[in-house]
Amino acid sequence: MSTTEPVATDSTADSASGGKKLRPQRTNATKQRLFEASMELIGERGAAGVTVDEIAAAAGVSKGTVYYNFGSKSDLIAQLLRHGVDIMLARLQAIEAQSNDPLESMTNMVDQAMVFMDKYPSFARLWVSENWRMPGEWSSVFTELRAELLAVIGAAVERVAAGYQVDTSIARGSLEAAIFGAIFVVGLDRQTYNPERSREQCVAAVMTIMHGYVIK
Repeated sequence: MSTTEPVATDSTADSASGGKKLRPQRTNATKQRLFEASMELIGERGAAGVTVDEIAAAAGVSKGTVYYNFGSKSDLIAQLLRHGVDIMLARLQAIEAQSNDPLESMTNMVDQAMVFMDKYPSFARLWVSENWRMPGEWSSVFTELRAELLAVIGAAVERVAAGYQVDTSIARGSLEAAIFGAIFVVGLDRQTYNPERSREQCVAAVMTIMHGYVIK
């Protein structure tokens, strides 16, 4: 499995032997393998139906390494959710300044989110199935990660509002939530029920929200 995704650098973690420090690159590579392995297994059976033994075996690491570096299975899933969002944020932030047109820039961001979900469809399923489960095992994690993603969307909306005449009667928070939800729901609907739809069609559908916000 690929380990070439752009990811944020983690702090070093203690290794199980001799109290030495793992280099950040090694920690990231291990976390990426665990992320890809766990997402594949969770996609097949759901988070509750997957064991740490299975995740470790699929990632090619020992169960002891998983427990030492991540604690419980719940903590492992929480940190892998963090890792997945870091990958998505890196994708979105890398293209923010590629266009002087804020609407085009936002289109590119939505497209990158769809690319991410194409690569990790089980992450999108886990997000949609668990994010609104209240109370849920990872409610606090989802709250934090959702805020980070909404902040990126909100900054993109702010740039559109600065460059275009927009409908100020639309509540900004509701607009950001609509875009955020549409990205996941439209992307997941395509993967699950309508694989014949192109990514471009899905991006255009999400962007109708923004085009409705802009006054022609």
